[in-house]
Amino acid sequence: MPACYRNSNSSIGSVEEVMDDIVTRYYETLSQEQLDTIGFAWIINNLSQKEKLVLATKYWYFNVNVPVTVSLMRDMDQVNEPFWLEPGGFIKTDMVVRNMHSTYEVWQKDFSAGLVELGINGFDKHRPVYFISVGPQDPANKLEITHIFPEDQYLDTMKRGAFTYHDWDELTLEEVPDQLMGQSLFTTIRGRAREAHLIGAFRTTPYPSGVQPDQIMLTWSGDPATSIDIQWRTNSSVPDGRVKYWINGTVDTLISMANLKLMEDRLLQNDRYVHRFTAILDQLQFSTSYSYKVGSENGAWSGTASFDTESSGDMGFSFIWFGDTHKSKKWGDLIQNSFQEFPDVAFYSIAGDLVSTGLYRDDWDQLLNFSGPVFNHKPLMPVPGNHDNQDGLGAWMYQDIFSLPVNGPAKVLPELTYAFNYKNALFLMIDATAPIGVQSSWIEAQLESSGAKWKFAMFHFPPYNYEEDYAVIREEWCTLFDKYHVDMVMSGHTHYYMRSKPILNEQVVEHVSQGTVYVISVGIPGNHENMPDEDYAEVRDGSGWLYQHMEIKDNILIYKSLDIQGNIIDSLKIIK
Repeated sequence: MPACYRNSNSSIGSVEEVMDDIVTRYYETLSQEQLDTIGFAWIINNLSQKEKLVLATKYWYFNVNVPVTVSLMRDMDQVNEPFWLEPGGFIKTDMVVRNMHSTYEVWQKDFSAGLVELGINGFDKHRPVYFISVGPQDPANKLEITHIFPEDQYLDTMKRGAFTYHDWDELTLEEVPDQLMGQSLFTTIRGRAREAHLIGAFRTTPYPSGVQPDQIMLTWSGDPATSIDIQWRTNSSVPDGRVKYWINGTVDTLISMANLKLMEDRLLQNDRYVHRFTAILDQLQFSTSYSYKVGSENGAWSGTASFDTESSGDMGFSFIWFGDTHKSKKWGDLIQNSFQEFPDVAFYSIAGDLVSTGLYRDDWDQLLNFSGPVFNHKPLMPVPGNHDNQDGLGAWMYQDIFSLPVNGPAKVLPELTYAFNYKNALFLMIDATAPIGVQSSWIEAQLESSGAKWKFAMFHFPPYNYEEDYAVIREEWCTLFDKYHVDMVMSGHTHYYMRSKPILNEQVVEHVSQGTVYVISVGIPGNHENMPDEDYAEVRDGSGWLYQHMEIKDNILIYKSLDIQGNIIDSLKIIK
């Protein structure tokens, strides 16, 4: 390996640190037009030797106990090969590897026992990123691989049928050369293409932050009867946040300090850093209307908004939920129409895919701008979808934006799966993009211990639909819904509307008292005109732009699905 790429010192920095420095330098020296037109050759010619060293060695590294041959599978459709590959001593072979999506050329290099270091995939966000297999040079040696970075790396065996990406479990290897069979396979994630993304990477948000608080939003992380979480953002010049609040009709004003989180989207050239504030108001009075405003000690304040805590007694309640929303302006009209039509709802929910790219803060800026003042007054309790938790990189931006209950399964990141009760109803809010099996015992524990009259589950992937077979969800979760009689499961993802007949043990039953109703909805245009038969379906609609209003009065549930004009396209009444 040439000296400029040779490295055995982990203290030189990380890919993330180097990319942060590069982007900062670009902002200081390049115009917007230049940012939009930089290319591969220009980037390489303007990297320092240290930056090249880090980008050539700190993307993937690990230790081996014996001499090995590393085989690197590079997608043949990638325009520019990794800049370090050939200078770093890799040699292109005649071998190819294939899955159903891509054909990969195979590059190889011999390494001595010790540290193996590999570089970035490229600067162009080419999503079929490279992956590797590792085998001992002497087949008699037993290979041990240790001290792997990234730490959550998944190792498999190189063979036909193995997964290429551990965030895409339907994509398996179809052609593997005999020479590579049985080697240690380092699967990867598609999102790693973003780690060094510079070409065509820079974005702007149409709704940048300022000193004035905006994106004010209510959620719950605690008891809806006695608490509320208030979130908002400002630009990074605002050093603190607080809430002033009072019971309507009184003059006594209370103050609650907010926690501050610095949120970065380094490729958002007009608003890279924002401050997000969260204030948790507890010890509130139930059945009470409050007014509040948010701001900072010596800075700007918002206008006044209001919220209600959960009512006591046997009074009923209602809520509204959506399928996929994808930060559409017309969806903003839809939710504001719903708020005008049903101003007394207790809260809103979205069944995943709130935005189109969960790693782009400008998507979230649009979603929260289009929704208008609705979430200033009514809490939003969502679940993530595959677009919110994207490319295997997690839903960290979703987590930064929402303050939600931290009571989910131990092996799922906080706030992605959670449960809450509202009056006589239990809501299981489940992250279907997380591993399915590790959540089953938590789901059962919630259902088994609940004394709620009504039980609901919401998650993104619909167990019953004609597009994708979620057999694992039916086996792991729907059997529990059968056992403990969950009344309704709410999902999105497939971009059409469907309400099922009552289902028990994957069979249609006669009455809702015997089985669970499964609903799919979509808050954007539907994209299904010719839909094949679904024997379990009671009502279907392919048009989209829908929301669901659900009203519960003791033992009666009144369900409606409405379009953007307010027309009822489906309704159901359940009496317990």
